[in-house]
Amino acid sequence: MTSSLVTRSLAHIWHPCTQMQRAAQVPPLPIVRGQGVWLFDEDGKRYFDAISSWWVNLFGHADARINAAIKDQLDTLPHVMLAGCTHAPAVELAERLSALTGGVLGHCFFASDGASAVEIALKMAFHHWRNRGQGDKREFVCLRQGYHGETLGALAVTDVQIFRDAYDPLLMRSHQVMSPDARQALPGESAADVAQRAAAELQALLEQRHGQIAAIILEPLVQGACGMAMHDPAYLRAVRALCDRYQVLLIADEIAVGCGRTGTFFAVEQAGIWPDLLCLSKGISGGYLPLSLVLSRDSVYEAFLDDNVARGFLHSHSYTGNALACRAALAVLDRFAQDGVLAHNRLQAATLSAALAPLQSDPRVENFRHLGMIWAFDVRESLAGPRFAERFHLAGRARELLIRPIGRTVYLLPPYLLDDTLSPWLARQVMATLDDVLNQAPTDADRPPEPPTA
Repeated sequence: MTSSLVTRSLAHIWHPCTQMQRAAQVPPLPIVRGQGVWLFDEDGKRYFDAISSWWVNLFGHADARINAAIKDQLDTLPHVMLAGCTHAPAVELAERLSALTGGVLGHCFFASDGASAVEIALKMAFHHWRNRGQGDKREFVCLRQGYHGETLGALAVTDVQIFRDAYDPLLMRSHQVMSPDARQALPGESAADVAQRAAAELQALLEQRHGQIAAIILEPLVQGACGMAMHDPAYLRAVRALCDRYQVLLIADEIAVGCGRTGTFFAVEQAGIWPDLLCLSKGISGGYLPLSLVLSRDSVYEAFLDDNVARGFLHSHSYTGNALACRAALAVLDRFAQDGVLAHNRLQAATLSAALAPLQSDPRVENFRHLGMIWAFDVRESLAGPRFAERFHLAGRARELLIRPIGRTVYLLPPYLLDDTLSPWLARQVMATLDDVLNQAPTDADRPPEPPTA
């Protein structure tokens, strides 16, 4: 029986990343409560949040310490505009994030969501060069299979067709270069070899167009929305060197991969480099409130200092640096500082990886991969069948999982609350769900495949 909440939702809400024509057949889960790794529906059934609610919920739902920080801030200062004013949560957050980069990225510009942070970084890159008298540097480079958001500027540097193609006539042109996705390895090649080939293609472009290119934007170590495509850190080192050689800014989109998700707080740390601009969102506020930001090198910031107001960076929105969101982010940083989160994650990652080990030799599966707190594998195309992602999602619900494959890629990005009981349980449920899906006959084989979604 369809719940009243679902009925009302379908009547009035235009759900994101959803073909609403199909929503009645795959209705949204009517979630009424969250606690830790679990979400609960109207009937009291629980679901393990295996994807951290779109990769944001680092420390589970209704975390007591983050709750307390937000409640305290609510009674003090919920919000004040950041134009002409400032407040302690924004100042402290900017200071602490800069300190985590060793002071290399010295200034923080606040925004709301990930796509907004990307828009800001692109605008900063172009405006920085114009202020330095190099206004011809207005082109951008992105990676094939890359995803950076769905506003028009972010889509212009995104290469996921289902999101981009409908709006292509509206978009600025960008250069796309080879992804370093390790799944592209030829016989005898390593992930580092793939990274070298990808870097060589970028070098060829920069040799030709560096006078017109403002920046390259990339997702460090893991390209998320194309199916958790992972690459060797050597690629980041090569890109950093090329950007320095050809005077091109490097934008690291760590919206999905920052905040410890790859095993270090910032993914770029694993390559031993820092970008010129770094975008952060999703997990930074712990899955509580919309918040994004762009960290910049001082050399970028200083290009905007002038008596002429028009040479400043005037981008804004009403809730920039919202005090409640910043306070939530500070509570997230406190958890990292006080709880040994990264060390805990390493231990539990080893436990979950061991429990998932049968997938590595499962003939139905290819490209099993793992980095930090991200796991992914691809179901062989000949076996996946129509609407694989939808079928897996529904089968997962029956086994107490909230999980959303991307095409035929099944991935896990769980909250940082795994333990020796949850990790093997999660592995068993994922593998059982895979069996359920591949052992059943699809009920709608005549329908066209569902577009891949996260």
